Amino acid sequence: MPDLAAPLSVSNLVLRSKQLEIDAVRHLASRAELVDVIGQLIQGLQRERGASGAFLASKAQRFADMRLRVVEEVGPLEARLREVFAQHIEPAQGATAKALSLMAWALLGMESLPALRTQIERQAMTANDSVAAYSHLIAGLIELVFHVADAAGLPSVSRLLVALLHLVQAEEEAGQERALGALLYASGRSNEAHQQRVIHLIDAQERSLRVFAEFAEPELRVRWEQQQLSPGVAKLERLRRTLCVARPDAALDGDLSDIWFDVCSERINALWHLQVDLVKRLRADCEARILEAQQDLQDSKGLLRGLRDNPPQRTHAVDRFFDMALAPTAVPAPPGGAQAGEPASLMELLQTQTARMASMEAELDAARRTLNERKVIERAKGVLMARLGMNEEVAFRVLQKTSMDQNRRLLEVAEATLSLPDLAFAQQGQRDPKP
Repeated sequence: MPDLAAPLSVSNLVLRSKQLEIDAVRHLASRAELVDVIGQLIQGLQRERGASGAFLASKAQRFADMRLRVVEEVGPLEARLREVFAQHIEPAQGATAKALSLMAWALLGMESLPALRTQIERQAMTANDSVAAYSHLIAGLIELVFHVADAAGLPSVSRLLVALLHLVQAEEEAGQERALGALLYASGRSNEAHQQRVIHLIDAQERSLRVFAEFAEPELRVRWEQQQLSPGVAKLERLRRTLCVARPDAALDGDLSDIWFDVCSERINALWHLQVDLVKRLRADCEARILEAQQDLQDSKGLLRGLRDNPPQRTHAVDRFFDMALAPTAVPAPPGGAQAGEPASLMELLQTQTARMASMEAELDAARRTLNERKVIERAKGVLMARLGMNEEVAFRVLQKTSMDQNRRLLEVAEATLSLPDLAFAQQGQRDPKP
């Protein structure tokens, strides 16, 4: 380590720079461990949230044993996170004031869990309120993940961190979907407000996973794409369809709550394994960088040679501008932005993605409209099937033929079908034989 009391010299500055680089990588490795432990607790709380909501929605008839089992599993994860928080209080860890404040907020939330669990056990709160309470705590933990990752200060791993952050977000959105779907199925009744929430969560997952796929390493991206072809994903889509197209306050099969929970959990676990691998790669990258930097510290002459051979990026632009053999082009840009070949910072990448997401709003609105239209059409088919005894294929053909005969959109025909009184169906049934 350089002697800070020694006279100022190029050598001392270069050595000190390299030592600070090592410290920054060590801090990142420590934060990777923090993110890992937070992720484990989040996953446990997500399962507890889903089981607790279904337990309350079913009036304690379902998920009682699972809820207690998950609570026992979450206890050690809470204790482990407290230990890691205690380590990050030490000045050597380089925690920011914001990070410590978020840790305090998370600790406050963990301390409120016993009272929340008691209320759930006594059925002294609604299923919706329990889901909201757990989601509130998880949201704070996710914000802490975002902050410690953004404070890493190593642009070279920014792409990996962007992929990780959006994967964490997608996992929470999938967890909320699992909780709301389990709540609905366990209650035995559809609820239009919750159905809309599920649709929004499906959209949000697609957005988050799109960014993850863009920034993840090819191997992880291929793994995720392959997982989308699994039988469980097809089963999840069928359950989503059943849930989202049900009429308001229509009966739902309560037995599907366990199947829904298991299928959603399978998908969330797949996301979790990707998250674990991302954190492992982050740690491995840190270890490799620390070893390389420590070896560089042993070679003072090599560090000085590297300094001379790699001047600041702006100097290249200035040299080209004043080169008499070249025609002058643009005046060199002021310092501050990323230079050619220099990785963008995490915040810059996130801001770029925010702008890109904003430009996709029209596409997402169209997707939402499509989902809602499909929901209306499915309801109209269900009405024809229930009131006229048609099967699904015939009901859809009737809607299509009416749309063509009347030169109206299929959605308009479906809406008109839903608005018809029962008497109209009775008269239609007398005129038309059942298929």
